[in-house]
Amino acid sequence: MASLGTTEPVVPPRSRTVLPRSYVLWLAGTCACLVGDAALYFALGWAASAHGGQAAALVLTAITLPRTVLLLLGGAVGDRFGARRVLITGAAAMLAAVLALALATRMWGTSLWMLLGFAAVVGTVDAFCLPATGSMPRRLVSKEQLPRAMALRQAGGQVAALLGAPLGAALVAASGLGGTALVDAGGFVVVLAVMVWVRPAAEAERSPRAESVLAGITDGLKLAAADPVLRTALLLTAAAAAALLPAVSLLGPLLVRSNGWGPGTAGLVAAGQGAGILFAALLTARLGPVRRIGTGASLGLALASVGLAGLAAAPAPAAAVAAAVVVGAGSGVFACHMGPLVLAGAPDTHLSRVQSLLSLVQSSALVVANNVLGRLANAPGPGSALLLCAAVGCGAAGIGLASASLRASRAAGPTPRSAPGRRNSGTEQEL
Repeated sequence: MASLGTTEPVVPPRSRTVLPRSYVLWLAGTCACLVGDAALYFALGWAASAHGGQAAALVLTAITLPRTVLLLLGGAVGDRFGARRVLITGAAAMLAAVLALALATRMWGTSLWMLLGFAAVVGTVDAFCLPATGSMPRRLVSKEQLPRAMALRQAGGQVAALLGAPLGAALVAASGLGGTALVDAGGFVVVLAVMVWVRPAAEAERSPRAESVLAGITDGLKLAAADPVLRTALLLTAAAAAALLPAVSLLGPLLVRSNGWGPGTAGLVAAGQGAGILFAALLTARLGPVRRIGTGASLGLALASVGLAGLAAAPAPAAAVAAAVVVGAGSGVFACHMGPLVLAGAPDTHLSRVQSLLSLVQSSALVVANNVLGRLANAPGPGSALLLCAAVGCGAAGIGLASASLRASRAAGPTPRSAPGRRNSGTEQEL
């Protein structure tokens, strides 16, 4: 079968052309919707917290559980029926859901059962829309432009996350959960309008209609198991999720509290990580990735691990914030190289399924890591837990650097590849 990595010794020149208008429009609409989503998630968590900590945890679980369970199904559906169709359906469903939420809160308040029901709808729709959304850059831009396009998407998502929470707080104070839901509804209207107008060029190539959804899921798993680059990419993504994501969100506040630095420092540490991610994404969008894109992803993970070790040993708040910036920069470099590497090499018929696998391993690793690291933070302390994260990240980076197939992967991919079992063209490399 064809490998996801490319090993051609000659690297085509990187495209400096302007990104297609369809992609820029899609990205703008997606980021506008992300801001509304982040504000609504803040408002949803705030409303759930009024029912107690256990109830708030149940609401978050009601989002995470169906999303994780249904991700592989969502990827198979996206490849079979088309990402554009899935995104239009998902945006319409969420528009109806947030409008119903706004009406229900006005009539009956924010009961726990209503919050749980809405959270379950969000998680279910996410399971289908996340793989489709992840595949859209590949459908709208050329492979040479993919790293730049995805770096801009990373930057836009980070800006949306930074703006969403304070916007949500302001909206909750002014108009409550219902008013925040109405603002989020505007974002879904924008996404619907954009997706009706955008016509992805790669949308015509889908998995066979004769293939059942279950067979499509199995086919995607076989692809992941058989391809050396995708296997390594999934391993590195899981390690990055386990080591990097809990570091600032979970262990950062615990470290700050144990050192007696105060909540302001915890906020600065989180902001430092966000600033590092944003800087790395903008730099990659401007200059492009390193030529050996697989090596760039591994080096980004190594850089983030150095930042984690620095955060664990930080003697003062300023040092902790600086270390968090390094963690964010390394995380951004990893994401801006690993994302295009996998998406550029995936077969056109498997784009959504590959994205669903990446999301699944990330979510699963994060669930396990949060529980393990939380226990470690209570016993040896948050510093020891951060050092474990640094060790995991360094080990994964070493595996990536030792992988010949990952090291050989280049920033500009070849022509689209065939799925397993399908006839390859003469220019594709066989294992």
